[in-house]
Amino acid sequence: MDTRDWPIRAKLTALVVTPVAALLALWIFATTLTFGPALDLLSARTLLYDLGRPGEVVVTELQRERRLSVVQLAGPAALPALADQRRRTDAAIAELRDRVGGDKLRDAAGELLDARLDKLVAALDALPAGRGFIDRRQVDRAGAVGLYSGMISFAFQTFSAMAALPDPELNREALALTALGRSRDLLGQADALVAGALAGGRFSDGEHLLLTQTIGNERFLVDTAVADLPPEARSAYQRLTEDRAFVQLRTLQEGLLRADPAAPPPVDARSWQTSHDAVQQALRDFELSQADGLAERSVPVAVGILVRLAVAGLLGLAAIVVSLLVAVRVGRTLARRLTGVRSAALEMAEQRLPDVVARLRRGEQVDVAREAPPLEYGADEIGDVGRAFNEVRRTAVRAAVDEVTLRRGLNEVFLNIARRSQGLVHRQLALLDRMERRTEDPDELAELFRVDHLATRLRRHAEDLVILAGAAPGRGWRQPVAVLDVVRGAVSEVEAYDRVDIGAVQPAGVVGRAVADVIHLLAELIENATAYSPPETRVEVSGQQVPRGYVVEITDHGLGMTPQAVENANRRLARPPEFDPADSARLGLFVVSRLAARHGVRVTLRSEAPGGVTAVVLVPSDLVTEEPPAAPVNTGRSASVVTRLATLPRPRAGRALRDRAEQTVLPFAPARSSSVEAAPDGDGLPRRVRRRGPVARPRPQVAEAPAARSPEEVRRQMSALQAGTARGRRDGAVRSVPPGRPDGAVPAPTGGRTEGRGGDPAPSPPPGATAATPDSPTATERDA
Repeated sequence: MDTRDWPIRAKLTALVVTPVAALLALWIFATTLTFGPALDLLSARTLLYDLGRPGEVVVTELQRERRLSVVQLAGPAALPALADQRRRTDAAIAELRDRVGGDKLRDAAGELLDARLDKLVAALDALPAGRGFIDRRQVDRAGAVGLYSGMISFAFQTFSAMAALPDPELNREALALTALGRSRDLLGQADALVAGALAGGRFSDGEHLLLTQTIGNERFLVDTAVADLPPEARSAYQRLTEDRAFVQLRTLQEGLLRADPAAPPPVDARSWQTSHDAVQQALRDFELSQADGLAERSVPVAVGILVRLAVAGLLGLAAIVVSLLVAVRVGRTLARRLTGVRSAALEMAEQRLPDVVARLRRGEQVDVAREAPPLEYGADEIGDVGRAFNEVRRTAVRAAVDEVTLRRGLNEVFLNIARRSQGLVHRQLALLDRMERRTEDPDELAELFRVDHLATRLRRHAEDLVILAGAAPGRGWRQPVAVLDVVRGAVSEVEAYDRVDIGAVQPAGVVGRAVADVIHLLAELIENATAYSPPETRVEVSGQQVPRGYVVEITDHGLGMTPQAVENANRRLARPPEFDPADSARLGLFVVSRLAARHGVRVTLRSEAPGGVTAVVLVPSDLVTEEPPAAPVNTGRSASVVTRLATLPRPRAGRALRDRAEQTVLPFAPARSSSVEAAPDGDGLPRRVRRRGPVARPRPQVAEAPAARSPEEVRRQMSALQAGTARGRRDGAVRSVPPGRPDGAVPAPTGGRTEGRGGDPAPSPPPGATAATPDSPTATERDA
């Protein structure tokens, strides 16, 4: 039986119940063993008066009927006295049968006595048949003596079963009285033999020998029985044997033993009968008086046994009760103390320690001594366990304080590194922007575009560190930004931006305070989509207005995710966990979940068939507004400021955007000194107009309208467009530069941007993308 998993109360109950139950069983057993003999002693009177007295009467009547039956067999005619005796015998047997059949005697009798009673009743049932043999003279005198002696022997066997008293002295006396009764019966057998010989004139064959054996047995039983009698009873029997009738009967027996068996008995019939009857009656009275005394003495003995039993039983019961109370009290004390230790441990593990950690993370000061006060559990082994637990609690609280302090310091390190990196990246972006404005060489401008794109991605990764540290990135907008611009800004911050198709995007705007985080969130999801899908596949981005906000869907056709992985990722996105430096495999999901939780954005992943994953981004209604109007386009070459937002169209599909760029961008002359005009086209984009100048180096000739262009060619064309835009801005808007902006960037009229720490001017768009304004997330706000 394995008890290791039992509750402590069950174990203590088992420890208490097992010995107490064993002690109770022993007490019940000892009480039963003692109570039984006491009941036997109390039932001695019942056995004496319901069996002893009626049985003794039956024995006496059978002895008399035996003598008369032998005398009748010795003479020629029937004796009238025999018929009268038979009626008295039948009456005595009927009385005995009534007593034997009663419940009172049977309840007091044991198993042995019950069996002996049944045998006695069966032997008495054979008496009528024996009488018939005697009446028909089918038995001799010795046979008649044996017939009655057998029934009398069953009676004495029953009396011997009565002598089973628990007290040794009383039991020995009862057996001695039973032996005296047997000797008296042997004396009656001798009387029957002598009476038959006197009536017949002589002993028949074998009767004298049987008489000799009977007298010898009678004397042996008397000597044995008298030796077991108490001293008073033995003295009384000695006085009884000194009576004249006993002396005369002993003299007559000696004469019969010395007489010739063939001669007539040498005794007088009257003298023999007188002395025998006197001795029989004296012995019977002695036996009855001793039996009455024995029954009377058994009652005090039984009462004494019951008193001792009651005292022992009460003491045993009191001991059991005391043992039970002590065991229960000690068990409850142990259980309460152990429960206290367990409760303290659970409270520390489930309440105190998490509360301490939460307070430490909130920046509160924690007193270790107050949060882990010492608890007293006693001076025993449980107290030792309690003191050890006190040390464990203090160590746990100190470890929690150290861990949170270390985590806070790690976050500060992250934040410090991120802020430094942000400052450097912003300065780098500003430098790149100035270099892009001054560069006219398309190849150099293309390289600068690539460096600009890498720096933008570096800024997004720096912002990841800020988010991991629990702080907010420094970028922000005051005015709403169109969802399309937000999506394009997120695409521009992805390495494989050329694999992203912007599908149908319904017009809407995002409030300024959430623009930077939404761009960062979408950029992380789009980058995951491009990273976990084959290079030849496309990533599709679409958006639509829904009753609860605005939904942006990002779908890839890549490896996909297992249902269990999707479930785990959605659970992490719904409830952002604490950042664990040991779990660095899902930093993107952690950043997305942090950004989503900051603004109440809901991000859900779902598997697509036959492969791929769709990320569904639900921007809540409080972050969605009407799409802001586009900035007015300035068509003059040297008049007013030309901003990127003023020249940015808002197509609804990425493919149309690329096609229009290919149609509107023209190649420029391969001369470093060639001048550039910003001539507006029908869609608001400036067109580069090539003019001949001094040839600085050979330029590849490009057809006016090529049928198909490679990505490198398109990139060079877009670089030329950027250079022309920068030239136009310097020529037409140099006088409108506000104080503090030496780079020449002019804020857009449709929404200002709030620069955070390390803010940067608007960098150039990546190769292949349409130019954007400084306030547009595509150009300036690339997510980390």
